[in-house]
Amino acid sequence: MNHSMAQPERALASLDLPGWKTALCWVAAILISLAFLISGLWKITDAPGAAVRMAQVRIPETLSLPSAIFFGIAETFTGVLLLVPRFRRWGAWLGSLLLLAFLVYFAINYNALRGAECSCFPWVKRLVGPGFFVGDAIMLVLAVVAGIWARRSHSLRSAALVLGAVVVFALVSYGVEVTRQTGVKAPDYVTVDGKPYSLQYGKIFIYYFDPECLHCLDAGKRMAKLNWGDTKLVAVPIEQARFAPGFMQDTGLKGVISPDVQVLKKVFPFVSAPAGVALENGREKMALTQFDGEEPGATLKKLGFVY
Repeated sequence: MNHSMAQPERALASLDLPGWKTALCWVAAILISLAFLISGLWKITDAPGAAVRMAQVRIPETLSLPSAIFFGIAETFTGVLLLVPRFRRWGAWLGSLLLLAFLVYFAINYNALRGAECSCFPWVKRLVGPGFFVGDAIMLVLAVVAGIWARRSHSLRSAALVLGAVVVFALVSYGVEVTRQTGVKAPDYVTVDGKPYSLQYGKIFIYYFDPECLHCLDAGKRMAKLNWGDTKLVAVPIEQARFAPGFMQDTGLKGVISPDVQVLKKVFPFVSAPAGVALENGREKMALTQFDGEEPGATLKKLGFVY
């Protein structure tokens, strides 16, 4: 009797991992979980900003916002699963699939994106190159280590509740962001190179100018020296549009040119050039009319459009 009862105890004992494996599993799980949580929560709490960065890595603009929300939910959910022992193996496999998807996507688009910022994390600048693939490979190894020595996951219903909570948090965060937006709504699109160009996501500065105006030229040269970060510049010639490319080259401004002055002027009127409008997520933040001395640089810095 005693002998038969001892058999299951020995069988269970044989399933126990050595201490070093348990410790390594926890360390790997915590590290990779932090990576997913930081990336996912950033996308959830700043979906429009994340959408801008996703568009920069060749995600179509019409899909950039849904993609930011989707991946924000997926990454946050993965990070939570990795921290909970009974969900860890599921989290590890889900994290591995996400990392493999990222690696494949950037490998396919490597020539187009080489040297570009991968937009994976809000504060860390990771350029697409050999180092990017090494970093993601290390995270993939951490995910595998976290899962391979984790106990078998269970309680699918509880995991579904966690996913539901993350989805609700994401939708509420986006709703709060939308309701906070004030100011005049910009047109959904303007024309750039004959194609629609969205004005709805991220920080955009519209610069009205006359290519033959020396004041506009001087202001453009001073603005070209500013650090624009993620802010996009849309240059709108009010006269002589054929000279706009030469004006951009002479000033050193980096941005796109739109001929839709009449469309924009109906929404954001101006008296004379130079003039400008700061937009954030498709809404007017401020109209700028001063382009002398420290302006508009000083105001743009206060708004967080330049650094």
